[in-house]
Amino acid sequence: MGFFDKFFNREKKEDLDKGLEKTKEGIFDKLTRAVAGKSTVDVEVLDEVENILISSDVGLDTTVKIIQRIEERVARDKYVNTQELDAILRDEIVQMLSENNTADAEDYDIPAGKKPYVLLVIGVNGVGKTTTIGKLAYQFKQNGYKVVLGAADTFRAAAVDQLKIWADRVGCDFYSKGMNADPAAVAYETTEYAVDNGCDIAIIDTAGRLHNKSHLMLELGKIHRSIDKKMPGAPHDVLLVLDASTGQNAQEQARQFTEVAPITCLALTKLDGTAKGGVAISISDQFKIPIKYIGVGESIDKLQIFNKKAFVESLFQR
Repeated sequence: MGFFDKFFNREKKEDLDKGLEKTKEGIFDKLTRAVAGKSTVDVEVLDEVENILISSDVGLDTTVKIIQRIEERVARDKYVNTQELDAILRDEIVQMLSENNTADAEDYDIPAGKKPYVLLVIGVNGVGKTTTIGKLAYQFKQNGYKVVLGAADTFRAAAVDQLKIWADRVGCDFYSKGMNADPAAVAYETTEYAVDNGCDIAIIDTAGRLHNKSHLMLELGKIHRSIDKKMPGAPHDVLLVLDASTGQNAQEQARQFTEVAPITCLALTKLDGTAKGGVAISISDQFKIPIKYIGVGESIDKLQIFNKKAFVESLFQR
């Protein structure tokens, strides 16, 4: 498996390959047809590549950057045949992800010296936010960490109930003040609970509403300040969860949330159910926020740490 050995076992790589099948069909298979019968990478081929990337939700601006980089390679190397095109495309996308602050994490570990590690999770309803929290809790629990889930999405009874179900399923702690409680108070007391009970990690859910950005900004700001009041410097990360299957709509959500909250990392869900996995490249390029987790299946163990090389390799694997 080459350079995947450090990061991926065979099962995880197979899960990733399977999860990206639909996107791969939309990119690699079309790319193969685009270069059929051609020997060199010319303007016509690059036009086809551009159309393929845009149709896979890589996005116009990001696609233009990729095409420009390929053109520079072609000009520099003088002669590039079509058999080399997928390798060049793969190299340039990996490099772009590297430049956009997307680093490869090795495991579900928490930063040294930050106990409890407080993770604030945001995102609109329906993107898989609660499921992502549950799967994260499972992975952290598998690594031996003590985890508490805080139910600060207090505007929907279902949100509190669903988080409690995940806590019971994972076997981790749970903190709630019920529906209609002050979200900032829940966040504060969840952090307090984590400190008092020796938890390694506190994952705090929040309400997913974008219809009133000024209200959302005030609410998230209040939650952030309440956590910091209990534990200076926390939350240590603010994770935005996006549904990859919505394509460019996911990018628009990222744009709106980055305007109101200090997002530090991203999770992309439902990659296995879409041909729009190229949106991961677009979002990374447009917002310079590292993608940390990706969902490649429904089962509890199908949330993976994002590895840019493995991701791109799966997209272009023959």
